[in-house]
Amino acid sequence: MKIKVFLIGKTTESYIKDGLLVYLSRLNRYTNVEWNEISVPKRHGKLPYELQKKKEADILRTKLKEDYEIILLDEAGEGFSSKQFATFIKKKSSDSVKKICFVIGGSFGFSDTIKALADKKIALSVMTFPHQLARLIFVEQLYRAFTINNNEKYHH
Repeated sequence: MKIKVFLIGKTTESYIKDGLLVYLSRLNRYTNVEWNEISVPKRHGKLPYELQKKKEADILRTKLKEDYEIILLDEAGEGFSSKQFATFIKKKSSDSVKKICFVIGGSFGFSDTIKALADKKIALSVMTFPHQLARLIFVEQLYRAFTINNNEKYHH
């Protein structure tokens, strides 16, 4: 299964970058993950949040391909335990879903146009995390899902 991840904005915190490198390199053992950080203009954060979401949607629409199942990481999405997420990933693989695209939006979430393109929405937690930390949490959970599905000791 091929996995793409699109993220709005660059990862700027060094400790997040380091953690991402660790988990992305570990994931290479199981699957191909294409990690795509999408730059936004410098003054983007000064715009009203609805306009930020619209501009992010315009960029995302050019990147999202129809042959991928699109899954948004959204606070209003379905919540999973780690084991449930592993089962979800396993089911996608056994259902012959060969291409999955996870999308982590900007700080204000997704526009309705992007939500309409999604095949599913998943919430990382009912808690709120800093935007960049959510990236690290997601990639760790993706790695954990593969270790669970391969009966490895990482998950206790």
